[in-house]
Amino acid sequence: MKSLIPRKPPKDKREKWVLLGLVELYLETGKPVGSNTLRENGFETLSSATIRNYFAKLEEDGFLKQQHSSGGRIPTTFAYQLYAETHLKSPLIDEKENKVLRQNIQKETRELASYLQSVAEVLSEATHCAVFLSAPRFDHDFVLDIKLVGVDSNRCLSVIITDFGQVMTELLYTDKKLSSFTLKRLENFFRWRLTGLDKPALSPEEENLATRFYNEVMMRHLVSNNHFTAEDIYKTGFSKLLAYPDFNDATALADGLGLFENEESLRLLLRECAKAGDLSCWIGGKLHACSALAIPYKINQSVAGSIAILGPNRIPYRKLFGLLEAASEAVSQSLTRSLYKFKITFRQPEATEHLLLENKK
Repeated sequence: MKSLIPRKPPKDKREKWVLLGLVELYLETGKPVGSNTLRENGFETLSSATIRNYFAKLEEDGFLKQQHSSGGRIPTTFAYQLYAETHLKSPLIDEKENKVLRQNIQKETRELASYLQSVAEVLSEATHCAVFLSAPRFDHDFVLDIKLVGVDSNRCLSVIITDFGQVMTELLYTDKKLSSFTLKRLENFFRWRLTGLDKPALSPEEENLATRFYNEVMMRHLVSNNHFTAEDIYKTGFSKLLAYPDFNDATALADGLGLFENEESLRLLLRECAKAGDLSCWIGGKLHACSALAIPYKINQSVAGSIAILGPNRIPYRKLFGLLEAASEAVSQSLTRSLYKFKITFRQPEATEHLLLENKK
């Protein structure tokens, strides 16, 4: 921490540096910080009495609080926000850790959906946070397989698996009873329609149902693939948050994760980051006891989506900023090379307002 503190901060900057120093120490220890403790950690040029005066002013301004009248101070949401904003441009770079992250992320592949999900998994392991990221739609994908899962006697879930590794589901209904044996025969029909190999011998009734289901699934897939209004979202790592003492209270965790109830909220946050074109952070507010950090990634120098992590307010912001920058760089390089190598293009979603205007013409 001492490397972050000027040897003798200018008088008009001391209050801010005292606050930043306290936040840094609290992030490291998780313990309330007293004036003597802070003085021993980089502020030897200030007396304990002077530091206590700064504490009192910072508490009055809403940046610090005391859990007990005789205890040290801890940062508020406003303090975390100031700390994060101050260090957005000065991430802590751990070359060894960042190199391992890049090696685990860099890959050239056609399975772009599987790749992006794996990026989320790798980043979640490295940051010990939940991860979510947005992605455009990649062209030249095709349906590889269709699986059927029985829901009840009249409904089944079709699972569409594409060449790029996308997995999409559609709920199908029939007034005929669907047994597991029937579903397996329908799957064989789908496989024949996709590959042209090994046409199954079905009864006329089964073939009519299989044809109807196949046409329905393929038409829904075609429409959603050609006219989509929202970015694809990949997310993982929610269980990582259970390891933080900040979330021993299940209510606090549930409040923080309320963001994930609505994927449109995730998209809005990721779009805001993409629009800013740089590292961004959101602390507290509607996130309650959580913080979200995000960074855009690019394909051929154009912003294509954003990567975000979610954790408690007490997280190592500067280290996570560095990991996010490394992840963004690796993803940008890998996707650019993959699209060039496999001759794949991508599209951003169409605005809903644009579609409505087109329909009025």
